[in-house]
Amino acid sequence: MDALDRKILAELQVDGRLSVTDLAARVGLTVSPAHRRVRDLEAAGAIVGYRAVVDPKVLGLGFEALVFVTMKQEDRATLLAFEESVTAIPNVLLAQRLFGDPDYLLRVRTTDLDAYARLEDDVLSALPGVQRLNSTLVMKSFVHDRPYPTDRG
Repeated sequence: MDALDRKILAELQVDGRLSVTDLAARVGLTVSPAHRRVRDLEAAGAIVGYRAVVDPKVLGLGFEALVFVTMKQEDRATLLAFEESVTAIPNVLLAQRLFGDPDYLLRVRTTDLDAYARLEDDVLSALPGVQRLNSTLVMKSFVHDRPYPTDRG
């Protein structure tokens, strides 16, 4: 990946709807090489998709919690069952397995505290292998889906 590819990735992270013509102008290429480079970046897996970024409050999902999960069992079958179950919960926006304790971090969005309490009581606490859930409520978010740095910094 060279400097031009990095410029293309930087521009597309800010605005994935750029036309190839506008993208080419921004990175100093003509349309054909810009289009070829974007296709090559997609084929190489550097660009994995395009999506619209939606304000969760518009969808009525104004409540956010970070949930730390400690497992009582950490055998392969239990972890795979837990991860598969979490994947099926639409309100879980991010799920990460961590080193150390806790074992997992989940980012969850619901309509309000009552909806979150129901989700935790009825769904999250019943996931395979869960020993303990520790929730932290998000007071304020101020950095959202920041583009990845492309300068290797």
